[in-house]
Amino acid sequence: MVRPSLQSDVIAAIATAPGRGGIGVIRVSGPDLASFSQALTGRVPKPRHASLANFLDADAQPLDQGLLLYFPAPHSYTGEDVLELQGHGGPVVMQLLLERCLALGARLAEPGEFTRRAFLNDRLDLAQAEGVIDLIDATTTAAARSAVRSLSGRFSREIHAWRDRLVDLRMLVEATLDFPEEEVDFLQSARAVPRLEALQVDLQAILERARQGSLLRRGLHVVLAGQPNVGKSSLLNQLAGEDRAIVTEVAGTTRDVLREAIQIEGIPLHIVDTAGLRETDDVVEKIGIERSWREIAGADVVLRMVDASVGISAEDHLIDARLPAGVPVIWVFNKVDLAGGEARSEQIEGGSALWISARSGAGMELLRHTLLRIAGWEAHGEDVFLARERHLDALRDAADHIALAVGLVGQLDLLAEELRLAQEAVNTITGEFGADDLLGVIFSRFCIGK
Repeated sequence: MVRPSLQSDVIAAIATAPGRGGIGVIRVSGPDLASFSQALTGRVPKPRHASLANFLDADAQPLDQGLLLYFPAPHSYTGEDVLELQGHGGPVVMQLLLERCLALGARLAEPGEFTRRAFLNDRLDLAQAEGVIDLIDATTTAAARSAVRSLSGRFSREIHAWRDRLVDLRMLVEATLDFPEEEVDFLQSARAVPRLEALQVDLQAILERARQGSLLRRGLHVVLAGQPNVGKSSLLNQLAGEDRAIVTEVAGTTRDVLREAIQIEGIPLHIVDTAGLRETDDVVEKIGIERSWREIAGADVVLRMVDASVGISAEDHLIDARLPAGVPVIWVFNKVDLAGGEARSEQIEGGSALWISARSGAGMELLRHTLLRIAGWEAHGEDVFLARERHLDALRDAADHIALAVGLVGQLDLLAEELRLAQEAVNTITGEFGADDLLGVIFSRFCIGK
């Protein structure tokens, strides 16, 4: 599908990160950049070859010297003519070169506009375009590799292959509706039921891999919660592998939330250490406790910590009564070394329970594995795509319509409608029926120069 280009003006932006560097890149995209290059460098470069050039000001005096690359349309990132100026990476030099490009008629690119033009010129579909920013933002090796798979089009190809099978089934259903006089047993001759059930199974598999990819992208928000002095800060330090939080025997040492980003088997975890939950007259500590409850309310997983040498107290029951419903809770009985026990794990009513020692590290592997299990993570190797929440919503929507279709195989008009709605849902993933406001939200999150 060829999409109409957004507009035909020339855009320019600094494509490298702010600050000083050995090399800085300015990207220019638009129609007829051969004449633009002639004015900027005094010549038109050979396509797709790096050449040394002087970047000239309005008086034909050099502003900088560097490499010039020219990619004529349509064989470029955006599908338009593209120039890349690789000069010295000082912020003043980069700004002078950018101002010169603007003086020659370019305008400053909006966030994500280069990739938006690539999408509109059919160089990328929407899932691939989102893979660009996911690759830039990846915080783990596994996330980066999954983003590359999405950028290369593997996620899109999976969606297209599934959708094509759905379209074939839709064609048969529609043909039967259009020619009811034909005495053809549709359900048997077209094998509608087995094909529909196969579509349902395969869509669930895609959804599961996408859900795993979503976890890779956003990470898991894990909150440590419990009374003062149960070892929350010690556990944060143990998970982080260094002393990130102050640990003392004084109750209320942690008065504000502390955050640490770690990863377990490539999964990003955002660990939040909170103030000890208790009744207090200390104004500062009260503020910290209020913030703790806000963090708990937004948690993906709560590590509910208890001093194993003391056990569950009446104060613990008060804390438990305030825990938000629906948030997975892992009971962590810390200081098992002081209690004279050993590290272990058990399944209890309402969740999992672990006995560990944050000071010695006993039971930490049990905790890591339990966190991954609670998160629903299963290592899929090279099969995971770095999906976004909107992808998951679209896949769930399609799955709901397919589930309804399975129950409507004897009512072809209703079956046809559910299949159509399922196709519309998956089409939004690659952007084939994307609305302008959806595109605006997606591309506004890009950095300038991409």
